[in-house]
Amino acid sequence: MKKLTLFFTFLFVSIGLFAQTTWTADPYHSKLGFTVTHLGIADVPGHFGSYDVSIVSAKEDFSDAVIELTVQTNSIDTRVEPRDNHLKSADFFDVEKYPTMTFKSTSIKKAGKDTFTLQGNLTLLGITKPVTMTMKHRGTTQNPNADGAPVAGIQITGQIKRSDFGLGAGFPAPMISDEVHIKADGEFGHKKD
Repeated sequence: MKKLTLFFTFLFVSIGLFAQTTWTADPYHSKLGFTVTHLGIADVPGHFGSYDVSIVSAKEDFSDAVIELTVQTNSIDTRVEPRDNHLKSADFFDVEKYPTMTFKSTSIKKAGKDTFTLQGNLTLLGITKPVTMTMKHRGTTQNPNADGAPVAGIQITGQIKRSDFGLGAGFPAPMISDEVHIKADGEFGHKKD
């Protein structure tokens, strides 16, 4: 009887482990963007061109998703080179001292059809703070360009306050909004762990 119990325990644990799937972003069909407001009247967008992001999930609807993101801060791009250089300086991202920023999710809760409240820790300029975002599973399909491999669309939106991290502390909110709006769109492929 003991052996039978151990066998079924091992079987259920194995099934649970094999069900875990790691999804990684296709850089050609993904974007990590942000928007700030300049002088209270104009939205200025930008994005980061270099990052690694993975999602681990055992459920098809991503309701148990665990997300990890590492961004190369030197890859910031607002389409204006002098502004990008300023953003890379110690006035803002200080990329020489802090070459990366990271996000690690801590919980996910269903908030509607295919929509979730995602909480996690964002580390920026050496400061770690909890942030809350909205995650939307936009569907899963097969990619005809990758032998029919499954791909999932994930969108994450929300906002952070740059003052929470001391980002651009010398530039008050009337000049550059304290709120930074985040919009990340990803097309994720998977491999079985």
